[in-house]
Amino acid sequence: MTIPRRSRRGAGALVAAAVIGLTGGVISAGPAAAHTPTWAVTCSEVSVHLTNYTSGAANTVTVSVDGKDLLPTETFGREFQRKLTLPEHSKPLSVRLVVKDGNGVDKFSIDETKTAEVCEGTPTPSEPAPSEPAPSEPAPSEPPATEPPAPSDTPSSEPSESAPAVPAPSPSSPDLAETGSSSATPVIGGAALAVLVAGGGILWAVRKRRTAQS
Repeated sequence: MTIPRRSRRGAGALVAAAVIGLTGGVISAGPAAAHTPTWAVTCSEVSVHLTNYTSGAANTVTVSVDGKDLLPTETFGREFQRKLTLPEHSKPLSVRLVVKDGNGVDKFSIDETKTAEVCEGTPTPSEPAPSEPAPSEPAPSEPPATEPPAPSDTPSSEPSESAPAVPAPSPSSPDLAETGSSSATPVIGGAALAVLVAGGGILWAVRKRRTAQS
């Protein structure tokens, strides 16, 4: 059976159109399917990797922790890569990632929430971290109690037996000078009187001689 030449040309055109249509569909779907949003959450940080987005579109990304912005809304182009440090926490945190595709294709936008667990070694609220003991101040030393002196016994009027006795005068010591008159007093008085008389006689003789010479 011979197929007309016009029929062959028409069939070839249909096949070519079908191939071109499929190729164009794959090409047009390629960039859309190439969006690669990935992100991870650990106990201490958040990693965000967004690739193959439309560079000319206003794509946005936001990261929040327990309702507070960890990364305020930021516009990016074809790619976005960032590591964010989580605040210290003693209980799990709720981390939310919101990505909006600037082309308006909702299926490539993201709104996901993950949990950041507590890192090992971080004290929980029920187990507060042990505080270092404050250095104890030495207790003030109390002064030694002074005992009052014991009252002494009433002194005895009698002299103690141990008091040294007054030595008695030795019989061989010389006698003290006598204060009374002795037997030699009249002799001394007579001698003195004789001296006075002799002196008076000499004085009288001298005067008489001077008188005679004058």
